[in-house]
Amino acid sequence: MTENRKVAVIVLAAGKGTRMKSDLPKVMMPLCGKPMIRHILNTLEDMGVDKIVPVVAKDGEMISKEVYPYETAVQEKQLGTGHAAICARSKLCGFEGDIIVMFGDHPVITKETLKKALKKKRQGYSIVVLGFHPQDALRYGRLIVKNDELVKIVEYKDATDEEKAIKFCNSGVMIFDSDTMFDLLSSISNENAAGEYYLTDAVSLARRRGLKCGAVECDADELSGANTQEELAALEKYLTKRNKGQ
Repeated sequence: MTENRKVAVIVLAAGKGTRMKSDLPKVMMPLCGKPMIRHILNTLEDMGVDKIVPVVAKDGEMISKEVYPYETAVQEKQLGTGHAAICARSKLCGFEGDIIVMFGDHPVITKETLKKALKKKRQGYSIVVLGFHPQDALRYGRLIVKNDELVKIVEYKDATDEEKAIKFCNSGVMIFDSDTMFDLLSSISNENAAGEYYLTDAVSLARRRGLKCGAVECDADELSGANTQEELAALEKYLTKRNKGQ
């Protein structure tokens, strides 16, 4: 990686994916002949990251077997994305560098996009979030940016009408400093509409401590996830077309 700074990646993979109507865990759903999470691992390996920590549910043996030899962290209860990320803490003891947090069901994000976000992070930011402008912004959290700094991330269900009018959305990919990440995550509250610990609240907490946060925009197609069989089929079509163009 550039600048001789190490990179670790936490891959959140504890979701059930019940809307897929399958017995398979969501990240194990096949995409172009291999599980979704395998596409992410291949990208991270090609990128040359130093450490990968998948976070799985307590019944995530199938995923743990798929991601071997990477050692998984276990989220015993699903209490939100912030809680999921902090479950990886023990696997990153002593790690110094940048820590990317991303979802296991976003399999088509490229190493070029992740490197772009890392480059931004290394320009004096403590947290950098990957954002995008989707065709339908209804279900996404909003990135509130002022003077080229990310002020906060607001989940859609907690957003005001003014904030909902903003179409720059949170992808779920965030990059942290190892020095401050877990301290920030430990301070996150679950006082919100869902009663969950949102990873995104780390931005507001960081800014209260005088830390600089930023956002980088990327292609919306790269941030496509799959929550249904129809979305998975659309993702397969997109990835097949992209692979043919390479």
